[in-house]
Amino acid sequence: MTDGIRIRDVAAAEGAEARAPAPGPTRVPGSPDSGRAPDCSRTVAPDSGGAVAPDSGGAVAPDSGGAVARDSGAAVAPVLAEAIRSGFSESLHRGSLVVLGAGGEVELALGDVVSPVFPRSANKPMQAAGVLRAGADLSGERLALATGSHSGEPFHRDLVLTMLAEAGLTTAALRTPADLPIDPVESQAHLAAGGSADPVSMNCSGKHAAMLAACVAAGWSVDGYVDPEHPLQLLVRETVEEASGEKVAHVGVDGCGAPLLAFSLTGLARAFRSHVLAAPGTAERRVADAMRAHPEYVAGTRRIDTWLMQGVPGALAKVGAEAVQAVALADGRALAFKIEDGGKRAVGPVLARALRLMGVSAPVLGRIGDAPLLGGGRPAGEVRAAF
Repeated sequence: MTDGIRIRDVAAAEGAEARAPAPGPTRVPGSPDSGRAPDCSRTVAPDSGGAVAPDSGGAVAPDSGGAVARDSGAAVAPVLAEAIRSGFSESLHRGSLVVLGAGGEVELALGDVVSPVFPRSANKPMQAAGVLRAGADLSGERLALATGSHSGEPFHRDLVLTMLAEAGLTTAALRTPADLPIDPVESQAHLAAGGSADPVSMNCSGKHAAMLAACVAAGWSVDGYVDPEHPLQLLVRETVEEASGEKVAHVGVDGCGAPLLAFSLTGLARAFRSHVLAAPGTAERRVADAMRAHPEYVAGTRRIDTWLMQGVPGALAKVGAEAVQAVALADGRALAFKIEDGGKRAVGPVLARALRLMGVSAPVLGRIGDAPLLGGGRPAGEVRAAF
């Protein structure tokens, strides 16, 4: 349930108690107080004793190989999560987060929410909308799987094979690399049953099956369907730019081999918002409705996206590699964030905290935010939000 309280009102109501550190953790000198957004104007190394790290002045790392990078002279990203082990602040996860209000206005911005990032698989709802625009006849579980980073459970793999067969294709058409299911439980079960790494088990195979179906429907060649200049990928790029309200800043290659489009976290939140608010029957709304009706096909039975869409009616959620997450609520409020170091263990705690600040109240947030640290097989601490 969501009560529509604005972020500043929630923060005021919770007061210092909700923002204060849990009892007992020893702070590394110079580390930020977890009850407020840290000072972003300076860099403090966690073990520096409070010493300010030298400003890089925007220098390019000598081993960068000419890579496109975010502004290295910009303010250091705030700490969004911290690891507390045995009452000691052990590690910090910096990142950037944006929250949009129901009208699309920015209600909260932590860190850099305007520079481009790779949303990774958080791009998949927009890619699926492009697939529909190309003429693919997908709905229900098939459309949800087209947006998914599936866990490789049997029902995921079976539907990928069905989608390929319906398009008159075989697994030979897939350009996903051979991989094991990303859910460790499913990976172990797959191997125990005599399976091995294969393109269908790769978590993006549903997206690729949908892209192939779109090519068949449009009369485009299925060869090279992952080429950025393929007609399908040009249409996907146009769809992403329309939903995000931004031009794609950089085109890369995702882990699955498909084109990867960079734009800002604000644009990502805006894109998710556009999907939940789109008119019924449009490609964007069809994608949002399929994801929310069949969340188990978007992720899996042991995954945060599935839990959130099951536990918060009307929510649209998609995670991406390197600790990217985007969510839109039914009323158009939306969030997007990225953990700077790609540490996925911080995603759940940061997501749960951000949703609570947005006024979301649901038991599932406790499950999502639970990130214990173990010692000797027993709980010894936790990763928790720090804003």
